[in-house]
Amino acid sequence: MASPSVAANAYASLAKIVDSAGAAGGSKAGETGGVSFGTLLKETLGNVMDAGRKSDAQTISMAQGKANVMDVVTAVAETDVAVSTLVSVRDRVIQSYEDIMRMPI
Repeated sequence: MASPSVAANAYASLAKIVDSAGAAGGSKAGETGGVSFGTLLKETLGNVMDAGRKSDAQTISMAQGKANVMDVVTAVAETDVAVSTLVSVRDRVIQSYEDIMRMPI
């Protein structure tokens, strides 16, 4: 189970992504002046993949006797939180799409 600090770090990372995309959003911004959904999704997926790579690298380092167990557990927990957040967002997007499709015209 993820600790509150791991969850807080995941949300802080997401906030940093949104802030950095908004600051660099001159060409990425839509008509409303916000960050495009596609850009935000792409960057978030990239961060989840990076967390997975970090977790894999820590696990390999531990198998070779070069890493601390706590570092491996922390990396795996961060990856777990990132994937869980991504799945929750995916489920919410699908639910929203289904709600829109049920709307009468």
